[in-house]
Amino acid sequence: MGFLYILRCADGTFYVGSTRDLGRRLTQHQAGVGAAYTSRRLPVELAWSGEFARIDDAFLWEKRIQGWSHAKRQAFIDGGLDAVRGWSARGRGRG
Repeated sequence: MGFLYILRCADGTFYVGSTRDLGRRLTQHQAGVGAAYTSRRLPVELAWSGEFARIDDAFLWEKRIQGWSHAKRQAFIDGGLDAVRGWSARGRGRG
């Protein structure tokens, strides 16, 4: 089992990650030891999370979402995959 998560950082940016233990990982991020990116942008809060049957699937989605713009990530958090269908760098000017 694996989890994909998106954190909202104090500066308004998003951090995307994947893990086998979501609770432990959130505690690490909030303590400033989860990742260099989030440790410089405390406090952080969980904006979205999803559970996957396999950690490999969560990791693939992590890498996919890391390439998305801030606006696309926000749309995904607000409305899920349906909210970002049809988004592309070419179709929207930026993705």
